[in-house]
Amino acid sequence: MYTVRQSRTSDLETLFGIWHSAVQATHSFLSKADIEFYANLVRNDYLPHAEFWVAVDASNAPVAFMGMTGTMIDALFVAPGQHGKGIGRLLVQHAREREGALTVDVNEQNEGARAFYRRLGFQELGRSERDGSGRPFPLIHMKMA
Repeated sequence: MYTVRQSRTSDLETLFGIWHSAVQATHSFLSKADIEFYANLVRNDYLPHAEFWVAVDASNAPVAFMGMTGTMIDALFVAPGQHGKGIGRLLVQHAREREGALTVDVNEQNEGARAFYRRLGFQELGRSERDGSGRPFPLIHMKMA
């Protein structure tokens, strides 16, 4: 059984670990140098300055997290050992109940994430050649139907 709560400052290292292991497991298109570039941004700029919805297990340990700006899902990462257990779906449903129709940008090369969002009812609406950091990793813009 998993529940959703707001993030706490004490979660930050665990959330970074979830991010890092999830990216290594699902973003095979990124080089080691790319992962190091993003890891620095995530650890120093993103995680300490944003609020997240955190999926926790029965012992209140984080197993996934989601960051949002309004109705936009900015980040959704699930610990690799927890994939396929409905945790990502739980977080998206939590956001949908709070915000209504949602949007998300997904790396074009991350077919697993694209398929996940399609299963939840998102449709692909457009594409950008570069990611939010200006790097050459195309993004697919999706919106919940």
